[in-house]
Amino acid sequence: MTNFRWVICAMLFLATTVNYLDRQVLSLTWDEFIKPEFHWDEVDYGNITGVFAIVYAFAQLFAGGIVDKLGTKKGYAVSIGVWSLGACLHALCGVLTESYVGASSRLELVQATGDMAVMISTFSVWMFIVARCVLALGEGGNFPSAIKATAEYFPKKDRAFATSIFNSGSSIGALVAPLTVPVLAAKFGWEMAFLIIGALGFIWMGFWIFLYKKPSENKHVNAEELAYIEQDKEADAKFVKVSAEGPVKKMSIWECFKYKQTWAFALARFLTDGVWWFFLFWTPSYLNTQFGIKTSDPLGMALIFTLYLITMLSIFGGKLPTIIMNKTGKDPYASRTRAMLIFAVIPLVVLLAQPLGKISPWLPVLCIGLGCAAHQSWSANLYTVGTDMFPKRASATITGICGMAAGISSFIFQQVAGRLFVYAGETNMQFMGFTGKPAGYFIIFCVCAVAYLVGWGVMKSLAPRYEPISE
Repeated sequence: MTNFRWVICAMLFLATTVNYLDRQVLSLTWDEFIKPEFHWDEVDYGNITGVFAIVYAFAQLFAGGIVDKLGTKKGYAVSIGVWSLGACLHALCGVLTESYVGASSRLELVQATGDMAVMISTFSVWMFIVARCVLALGEGGNFPSAIKATAEYFPKKDRAFATSIFNSGSSIGALVAPLTVPVLAAKFGWEMAFLIIGALGFIWMGFWIFLYKKPSENKHVNAEELAYIEQDKEADAKFVKVSAEGPVKKMSIWECFKYKQTWAFALARFLTDGVWWFFLFWTPSYLNTQFGIKTSDPLGMALIFTLYLITMLSIFGGKLPTIIMNKTGKDPYASRTRAMLIFAVIPLVVLLAQPLGKISPWLPVLCIGLGCAAHQSWSANLYTVGTDMFPKRASATITGICGMAAGISSFIFQQVAGRLFVYAGETNMQFMGFTGKPAGYFIIFCVCAVAYLVGWGVMKSLAPRYEPISE
């Protein structure tokens, strides 16, 4: 049997790695390189990341339908082309700001005071928001496309594992970013960091166009592998009555909302994805605020690298439902939800991050890393339950709807976090023995720790058992 499906999985992994590299450049450059130049504070950064999140949310909603309409090959190529362009556009923000305010150099921007500093801050924030919106519009197609490709190339029993593999690209991207982005920014300027990382997507796009076809049309997939990929058709006949009469209609966004399964998975994403995005966008700033450790410092690079290295444990989380399925004979949904309950408990260790930070910065990084690993395991299975319950013709649409819920969650998280940290710093707020911004971080960590148990409970109450939607 050929194994070309794993080549496709590797391509999805690389695309997701590039996706998160592009996304991480700002979080690794804003506090040390961009903030002093444009006079930003946490509210400005929270606004930029928040707008990205909300645009990304609605981009996923419509990207799912577009990918279902265009097909996986074209849809993914368009998606990565747009987001790579958006990543490169960030490099123009400094030049445009200098031109708008009439500054002759970067030093003049840094030394500005009063109304000039306010003008620089305001205009630069809007420039970054525009670039971030283009990035978000393109990145919105990544997961709907990847999940659709996974549904086309893998049987249900293997989808969570395949998803955990390509989804680990987000961890690898976040892992590679602190080792490369600060170095590029320090040596060549933060603009070149955006340009170099952004160019990687265009390289991937060329390989994708050359390699991808549906399994039944791909010369690299033999009959035995095709039969393995399509094995679920017979098994699902026990649960649903599949009609073979007439052409198969695409399932619209509004049709999907008629099913309680859609609400179950979307609410589970809404309640938990903001946690991952918070860790992704704010951990570098947290290390600087709490411990005075910059991302360009060797210790800062080592801490961020270790955090996302721990996150790589999520690959094993994708395998757990298959093990449960094989040992118990339970259906895919029952097996996944049992595994997801385990993943929902693990983030409780994040409650220890701030108290243990008094001993060493390595301990909160360990706690956050375990929380991130649990999230990625949870996320891989949550992506997959949608394709378990819904037909392939709706897989990207369902993923897009859930992605919209996740993006809205992130928008709220970014807005609340940015304002909370500024408020905590200005008022010297106290919480559980911490004062100022560290107190604000402790409050957010408490929310992060319990979010998954709440999300699991909501999902199981709305979709308690395996009830796949008919083709």
